[in-house]
Parts: sequence; C-alpha cells; structure tokens
Amino acid sequence: MADSLPLTSPGPQRNSVAQPVLFGVTLFVGAALLFCVQPMIAKLVLPKFGGAPAVWNTCMVFFQAALLAGYVYAHTTTQWLGVRRQAILHLGLLAMPWLVLPIAITGDFEATGGAEPILPLLVLLIVTAGLPFFVVSTSAPLLQTWFAASGHRASRDPYFLYAASNAGSMLGLLSYPLVIEPRLSLAQQGKLWSAGFALLAALIAACALTMWRRREAILADGPPAGIAAGVTIEKGQRVSLWTRLRWVALAFAPSSLMLGVTTFLTTDVAPVPMLWVVPLALYLLSFILVFSRLPGWVHKLMNWLLPVAVVWQTYLADSETSHTLESLAPAHLATFFVAAMVCHGELVRLRPAPERLSEFYLWMSLGGVLGGLFNALVAPLVFTQLIEYPLAMVCACALSPPLRGGRTWLAKLLDDDQSALPRFQRSDLLVPLVVCLIAGIIYFYWPPDVDRRFRIVTTLALCVAWVERPVCFGLCIGAVICAMMTFYDLTGHVQYRERSFYGVLKVTQNTYPPFNFLIHGQTLHGAQLRDEDPRVRDQALVYFHRTGPMGQVFEALAEPLAGRKLAIVGLGVGSLAAYGQAGQELTFFEIDPVVERVARDDRYFTFLRDCPAKVRVQLGDARIELARERDAKFALIVVDAFSGDAVPAHLLTREALSLYLSKLAPRGVIAFHISNNYLKLAPVLGNLAESAGLVGLDQDDVSMPTRPQSGMLGKMASHWIVIARDSNDLEPLTRDARWQPLAPDHGVSLWTDDFSNLLEVFEWPESLR
Repeated sequence: MADSLPLTSPGPQRNSVAQPVLFGVTLFVGAALLFCVQPMIAKLVLPKFGGAPAVWNTCMVFFQAALLAGYVYAHTTTQWLGVRRQAILHLGLLAMPWLVLPIAITGDFEATGGAEPILPLLVLLIVTAGLPFFVVSTSAPLLQTWFAASGHRASRDPYFLYAASNAGSMLGLLSYPLVIEPRLSLAQQGKLWSAGFALLAALIAACALTMWRRREAILADGPPAGIAAGVTIEKGQRVSLWTRLRWVALAFAPSSLMLGVTTFLTTDVAPVPMLWVVPLALYLLSFILVFSRLPGWVHKLMNWLLPVAVVWQTYLADSETSHTLESLAPAHLATFFVAAMVCHGELVRLRPAPERLSEFYLWMSLGGVLGGLFNALVAPLVFTQLIEYPLAMVCACALSPPLRGGRTWLAKLLDDDQSALPRFQRSDLLVPLVVCLIAGIIYFYWPPDVDRRFRIVTTLALCVAWVERPVCFGLCIGAVICAMMTFYDLTGHVQYRERSFYGVLKVTQNTYPPFNFLIHGQTLHGAQLRDEDPRVRDQALVYFHRTGPMGQVFEALAEPLAGRKLAIVGLGVGSLAAYGQAGQELTFFEIDPVVERVARDDRYFTFLRDCPAKVRVQLGDARIELARERDAKFALIVVDAFSGDAVPAHLLTREALSLYLSKLAPRGVIAFHISNNYLKLAPVLGNLAESAGLVGLDQDDVSMPTRPQSGMLGKMASHWIVIARDSNDLEPLTRDARWQPLAPDHGVSLWTDDFSNLLEVFEWPESLR
C-alpha cells in the first residue's frame, strides 16, 4: 500500500469543526442524489416496460447491485493505491458521468410481449444511469475512509458520518414524491440532478484537498491516535470469515424485512400506491439513529421490545381484527422498525476499527443486496406465498442478542468460537418442532365454539416461554406462523395458488352462494357462479355485472358493436367475454401469463371457453402490444387496470390516450374502470379528455344486492368512465340519468409520460383523516 491511515495529527487544525462538517455535507448531498435518481429512473423506463412489479423489482435489484459495486471499488482501490493516490483516481472518475448526463433514454429499448423484461431492462439501466449511479454510490465508504485518514480527532470513529449519509437518503426519498415530482417534468428533473452532481463533485474535490493538506498526518509514523469508543474489532485484530458472515446476516435481515413488509402491506392489507416509501424511510431512520452514537440503553430497550412486537404482530395476524390499513399497518411497521434497530444496532456494536471501514461497509452492502435478491428474484420462484416476510422476521429474532446479555450459540459460531460447536443447545432446534406439533393440534382440533383468540394466545404462550433464548424463540414464532398458514390454507377453500413476478394469485371457492373468485392480495379480479346451466354460469359478475355501468354500455351500444373488434386491457377471469357475440373478435391484453392460465382453466372459470365471439389473449404490457395493432381497428377499448395494488400510471397519460385514439375506429368508445379505494382518477381522465377535445360520461355505481332474488347477485360497486370523440357516439348513454358528464378538474395536473402525480389524487381512508 502506498500510504496508510493516519496515526498522529499535528497542529491545531486537528480539532477543527469545519472538516467534519464538510465531509458530512458532502455525504448528505451524495445520498440525497442517490435516492432522488432511483424513482426518477424507474419512472423514466415505465412507458417502455410497463408498470408491473417485475419492472420495479428489477430496478431495485439493479440499484442495490450498483451500490455494492461502488463499495467494492471504494474498498479495493483504497487497499491497492492508498488514500492519496486513490483520491486522484476518484477525481478523474468524477468526470466520466458527464458523458451520459443529463439522464435520458436514448435508443429503442422495450420488452417483447409476454417475456420477462429483466434482461432488456437491465441493459437500459446500465446504459442510461449505470455510470452516474455507480460514481455517486462510492461516496459513503470512500469519504469516510478519507476522513479517517485526515488526522482529525473525530477520525478515530468516523462512523457517525454514516448518519449524515442516511439523513441525505431520507431527504431524497421524501423530497421526490412530495416536492420534485409534483413540480418538475422528467427533463427538468434530469437537469436538476446534473446540477446536483456538479455540486457533489465540487464538494468531493474540496474533501480531497482537505485530506491532502493533512499529508503530514497521513504519512506520519507515530503512536496511535486512539481507538474509537465501543469498537469491538480493534486495529490490527484479525477478522474471521464467520465475523464477516455475521455482518452480512445482520444486514440481510432488515433488507429482506423492508421488502417483505412493503409487499405484505400493499397486497394483503391495502393496495395503497407509494406505501413502499414508509418502510424504506423507517429503514433509513434506523441507520441514522444507530450510527448517531445513541446511549447503550437504547439498543437494550429495542432488544427487549422485539419479542413483544413480534408476539403482538403474530396475534393480530390470527385475531378477529379486520385486515385494514389502519389496524395492521402500525403494528407491522413498528415491528419492522424495532427489528431494524436491533440488527443495525448489532452492526454498530460489531463495527471494526477505521482501518477496516471500507471492508465493513462492503460486507454490509452485500447483505443488503442479498436481502433484495432473495425477496425480488428468489422468493417468487421458490414460494407460492409471501413466506419470505415471516422468514426474515425469524432471522431477525435469531440474530438478536439474549435479553440478559451474553451471546447465543449462533453468535458464538459466527464469531468463530469453535468451542461453541459441541455445546450448542439442541433444544433450540427441537423445541420449535414440538411447538409446531402442538400448534397444529390446537389449530385443527380446537373446539369451534371456543373463542378463536384463545387459540392464538395459547400457541404464543408456548413461544414466550423461550423468549430468553433468541434462536429458539424466533424458530418457535416461525412454527406458529407455519401452523397458522397451513390451517387457513386448508380451511379457507383455496382451490389454486400460484406466484409469479407479478404477485400471488389464488382461486377461492364459496359454498353458498357457489362462487369461484380470483384474488390478488386483497384485490378481487373476477368471479363466476358455479352452475350447470351456462345461461346462469356465464353471467358477468362483480364490477362487470349486467346491471352495472359496463352492462349498460354493452346494452346501449349493442348495435354499433355488432360484428366489430373489441380490445380489453386486463384479462382477470375473462368476465367481459360474457358480452361477446358471434361475429365479434375480442382481444384481451394481459401482462401476467399466470392470469391467462387460470382464466383458461375450465375447472375454475369458463368465460373464455363459452364465449361465442373469437377470443384472443395477447400477453405483454398493454401500451407496447396495442402499439403493434392496426390503426382504427377497435370499436370499443376497455381499460381495466386501475383497481389493483400497482396502479400503472403510464396507461393513464396524454400519450396513452393518444395511442388509444389511434387504434379506435370511427364512432368508437373508450371505457375506463377506475374503481379504487385510495385514488380519485376521474379528475385525471376529465383533464385528459378536455386536453384532447373529447367528451365523456361518468358513473359511480354504488348499488349493491340486498337479497339473492334482487337480480343483482354477485354484483359489486364500480366506477366507470366512457370517452368518445363526439357526443353523438355516446348518445344512447347520454339519455340515461345514471351517467353524468365528465368534468375536468384544473386543480389536478395533466398527466403525461413526463409528468404525473399520484399524491394529487390520493385519498386516505375515512378513519385516518
């Protein structure tokens, strides 16, 4: 190594406040840029690849991998070149991103129909933003290494700067949806980010200059300046592979938990757009707090709170509490935050001396990447349910220290204490098996007339008995959750379940009335009545009921639609095929192959099989596949894609409407299904229609069946909007008092591919207002 970390620091500048402030501000700016560019890039590629979870997950994995690459660069170049020569190299690297700035898509990149978008999307991300993101991602470990080499008094324990970095991440995360996105177009955002990068480059150069001016301290060969308080691995002490694996594990659990709780809340509780911001903000907050030199009692308190929070969360999962956002979200978010505080607190407690700072961050980053890969790529292929979430919670419990101090046998093993191997407590593995057996007996053979809450309380009591042993306690909680999920699977009339990159789909069955349902999380995608008579069986239900807005559209436009071609964005169970007539051609555009497979399975749904019209299913993102169709082809285009958890905003922009109009035949009609508990999308469509000179009608149908004989069996409330080029095209519906003129709302921005703002149309549940 050309030069080493500082050992002494002469002169009065050693205690200057300006130096740590400079490094802190630089880290703050770099982290803010990182967390601003991520949603900006993801939004940039959406129109090319669609709004499916696979796209978001791939973007997330790319960012985590690029961050890891930045940490590898910071560690290896510092080790090979030393801090002074490495600083010269890095100043040269800062000039490279200007070759691709401002960030924008160049070239023709898009996913092919029905194919996973992972490979072309990764290529696009690398070409578009790989270099700028990589360079900025090196800031956190690199600048802290430079500061450790500066000779400043605080350089003995530079980890406090990581709190400044995460505070910048928090600012970038919250400022994008609240400040930047609502006010700036994507082109303006790209220019603003380029200006921010220029500021960061200047600040990094100033940090390098500060370090060079302390070259006497850097090259000095004197006595140590001191060891940071609380550092477990001191200067010169060997770091074993097991210790490094423990760093990885402690970073893996919170990363996986963050994604797990986000997926759970946005699919199994409430499909609230942008709810992912809250877990990520809590994740960053835990880093900010633990690296801010909190008193030791805070870590002990969090360690005591973890089993309490886990037990309470598990109780809620099986209690009679309704699965609503306001009832479950606080418990899950609080438990996640406590678990993150415990794991990240253990990371801080096990931090090495500053000479191994870059290596420590490298292994910690690797754990975060593995957590993201596990949830985003591995879990959808291996599990048919969201098992990764409870698995990560079990992992967090097992990694926590014993409540009364000391170390678990697992911690001893990971600390390379070979004496722990023959003495590990076998009961930590045997007890959970017994608990799983007892929980299974209680769940499946508990008298049905006994309050169900006693069932979960009894099983959780078995877990609490082992709370002093974290590994055993975590595995016991996992055993109870396993018994609970198995019980509800077998007694919940689940006929079929499959998971893809687009989510978990299940087919459930009611005994009376005899319905089959297709469900994704808490979103119902369609239903069919199980009956031998096809005249009864093939009636469109739920949002597409014949007495609802969509049934009225097909009835009123029966003559103009006779023998014509129809396009339907969103397949579901194929409910709209119930309105198909001989001589017509129905083209369904569906992004998830699993949905098509279920809709064509006669054991569950028969709408597609029984439809007298010609039916075609085109797999892929609707905008991409529609663009390939012949112009002026369809007499009716139905867009049914806004009621689920991942609202594809790119299907509701000025450019998307222009595409629909180009494919719409003369006198054709476009129908939008906008039923949504959390978004008011009517103003968006009103503004789009006004901008394009179109006319529209709006019906929010809340009429529901009051008795089986009402003629509305299987109906659900729905909100529909129809748009046409001329009012004459909607004339049969205009006479119906249930349809009201579509009105624009100038308080809501006009959505384009370059600009959309979900916050403007977001509506919290009544209980949270």
